[in-house]
Amino acid sequence: MQETAIKVTGVSKIYKLYDTPSARLKDALGLSKKADYREHAALSDITLEIKKGETVGIIGTNGSGKSTLLKIITGVVNQSQGEVEVEGRISALLELGAGFNNEYTGIENVYLQGTMMGFSREEIDEKMKDILEFADIGEFVHQPVKTYSSGMFVRLAFAVAINIEPEILIVDEALSVGDVFFQSKCYRKFEEFKKLGKTILFVSHDLSSITKYCDRAVLLNKGIKVMEGTPKEAVDRFKMALVEQEEAQRRENTALWMPDGTGKKWRASLAVNPETLEYGDKKAEIIDFAVVDKTDKIANVIEKGELCTIKMKVLFHEEVKEPIFAFTLKNLMGIEITGTNTMLEKRSIEPKKAGDIQIVSFTQRMTLQGGEYLLSLGCTGYEREEFKVHHRLYDVCSLGVVSEKNTVGYFDMESSVEIE
Repeated sequence: MQETAIKVTGVSKIYKLYDTPSARLKDALGLSKKADYREHAALSDITLEIKKGETVGIIGTNGSGKSTLLKIITGVVNQSQGEVEVEGRISALLELGAGFNNEYTGIENVYLQGTMMGFSREEIDEKMKDILEFADIGEFVHQPVKTYSSGMFVRLAFAVAINIEPEILIVDEALSVGDVFFQSKCYRKFEEFKKLGKTILFVSHDLSSITKYCDRAVLLNKGIKVMEGTPKEAVDRFKMALVEQEEAQRRENTALWMPDGTGKKWRASLAVNPETLEYGDKKAEIIDFAVVDKTDKIANVIEKGELCTIKMKVLFHEEVKEPIFAFTLKNLMGIEITGTNTMLEKRSIEPKKAGDIQIVSFTQRMTLQGGEYLLSLGCTGYEREEFKVHHRLYDVCSLGVVSEKNTVGYFDMESSVEIE
């Protein structure tokens, strides 16, 4: 029978939210006669057991309590109620370079971190070569870490975390900072750890990594454990959690798709970028948009290999004789990966007059590799052979692709292999 590495029983975390700093001070000093705060439950009655040697992923929307749970398990934050039992030495990478001194060099910070973890200078000396080889930041190890890029920072922090022989490794999203080669190196280390029977617990927004590397996954939503099960089961449920509650989504789907604009906005069911860049002459305006999965649900997450639809609703404020509708997908570095428009697809659009509404849908099979992408939308056209931008929305929302198998590059060519 597998031994237990981490056992969380009935854990909750309540934060006090104050309207003003003075209210916080009065409460801290016991001067407030009434409770001048609101309570926020970051976690509510979480129970979870992780066996030794398991790799378990925790997923959920922002604010679901993932990082809070990891901090409680590692002892960084105390729970309001419940119990946590941990068997084994933990190495945790919860925040980028947490515990590093910005004025110290990389080498000095390695000794600092190692000492804080209970190692002698001689023991750290023995591990130093492996740490520096894994971090691979060259002569920067002799420079103050305040001069490091975020990528260098996380490379060194992760190199220290995994080379101190932990029995339990806990990582909170830090790998998303490193480049693809560093991430690949980290995941190879995960595989080594698994073979050695070590326990890995990690939070990631990269659902493909959760699917590929985890034995199990736990889904949190608004501080509540929604479910735990296979990575695929958790990812499927996560897609529905993105629109708050599964039942609410089913009730609203009919209203969402009514073309006369009644019901809730499509985009209300997506994680929309609050810093979307938009511009254009506004003769036409993109008033709504959606990403629709194979089950006709609006979601920011699509399974690789499945059909999906990118949909936009455009309101015309003035006459536009030859409107062109477009979408593009970029990676997180801002490189355009793919996209198309109605002109390229040889779909001519009837002239539009003020007050007209046009709904356009682009349906395709998702062949992009697993990962995170950014969606941009546009409505353009030509006036007297001059190109005009009526409305563009850059990086309007994220689009996650979940994959159990990634090939090289951005696209899967869906190769078939025969061995004779």
